[in-house]
Amino acid sequence: MTRQELIQQIRKKRSYLCVGLDTDRTKIPSHLLSLPDPVFEFNRQIIDATKDHCVAYKINTAFYEADGVKGWAAMERTVNYISQDHFKIADAKRGDIGNTSSQYAKAFFETLSFDAITVAPYMGSDSIRPFLEYKDKWTILLGLTSNAGAADFELQPAGEGLLYEKVLRTASGWGNPENLMFVVGATQPEWFENIRLLTPDHFYLVPGVGTQGGSLREISVKAMNKEVGLLVNVGRDIIFAAKGADFAAAAGTKAREYAEEMGRYL
Repeated sequence: MTRQELIQQIRKKRSYLCVGLDTDRTKIPSHLLSLPDPVFEFNRQIIDATKDHCVAYKINTAFYEADGVKGWAAMERTVNYISQDHFKIADAKRGDIGNTSSQYAKAFFETLSFDAITVAPYMGSDSIRPFLEYKDKWTILLGLTSNAGAADFELQPAGEGLLYEKVLRTASGWGNPENLMFVVGATQPEWFENIRLLTPDHFYLVPGVGTQGGSLREISVKAMNKEVGLLVNVGRDIIFAAKGADFAAAAGTKAREYAEEMGRYL
């Protein structure tokens, strides 16, 4: 999906919601567990209920890899089920020496039809470039994360600023706003104004709204640019909105509520 196509979907739906399919088998409704592929069936119903209210889905691969071959099969069925009108993110946080990253890129961009993958920048430019070489695919690089451990490295001094600032400035030169996004956590909204100054034209994937306590209003006010420039991810607050047979309907209602609030900020 190109940048312009993504922006068009945001404008059309008046939503920049990304639904996180962090599907934990231990939390899905018990009546699904007797099915041959309960994880995919859960995802299918969530997608059907939320697709009109979101522009993207983010699949956290760890929840699928944990189930081995069955998990990979469920993930592949899920990504193939999502329509081409939705931006499909593999939240895999890959990044390794060049030839290894090339195989990761092939796995998620060719074998699996994702539009984007999250990556870790620690090993530098040669670990990221194989992902950036794919046409109309996106690399989503960890910028400033919302976990407590961000203070261990990301918020430490590095040169004339903090390490996350150095990462944003440096990585911006590896790609461009057409193929490179940054992960910026929602739980520290006071950082967004500075981050937007460093990367004025890039899209941000923003986790941490909902269960983790991030404020959609604050993020939208501080981080939106003229082309919106945001994909706000909400996972558990939507997909686990209910535990019974009405789980999909409850997810759809939650997604609609988020989309309606987003519409007020556009």
